[in-house]
Amino acid sequence: MPAHRLLWSPSEDDVEDANITKFIEFVVRRRGIELGGYFDLYDWSVSEIPEFWREVWDFVGVISSESYTAVVDDLKKFPGARWFVGAKLNFAENLMRYGDERTAIVFRDETGERREYTYRDAHLEVARFREYLKEIGVGPGDRVVSYMPNVPETVFAMLAATSLGAAWSSTGTELGPTAVIDRLGQL
Repeated sequence: MPAHRLLWSPSEDDVEDANITKFIEFVVRRRGIELGGYFDLYDWSVSEIPEFWREVWDFVGVISSESYTAVVDDLKKFPGARWFVGAKLNFAENLMRYGDERTAIVFRDETGERREYTYRDAHLEVARFREYLKEIGVGPGDRVVSYMPNVPETVFAMLAATSLGAAWSSTGTELGPTAVIDRLGQL
């Protein structure tokens, strides 16, 4: 069997600037444990599952209107375990937490046309969709589905729907009518 050839390795600067490195440093500071790198983090994540996910929640700064009472209800129930029991959060609020000029979406279509949206741009687009959905009475618990291609407008519509507490599902336009009806019928 031929020896495996390394195709790529990150530079020291890349490793230092990586979010996983920042996460390791965050955990070490807060927990006072020794994590020498990725493999130590992995070992800790599978041996101390609730603690690992508690640190992930805090590190990424999940926004919630109600905090969780338990990270996980029963680790023996896979699948079926409930995570962050009691927490109430809005998916869109967490994704749209930034309102600045950082890049939020880069899109390139089949012809090569490139469109880029900042978080500020995305906020404006989501607000337009949100206002329309509110006008037609969409609210918490409703279901909103789309039959749209994979374009930024689909993302904006999803964020608008979920920001109102509605469930979202999307089917790409590459599916035929029967597949679309089957898919949407599941909701």
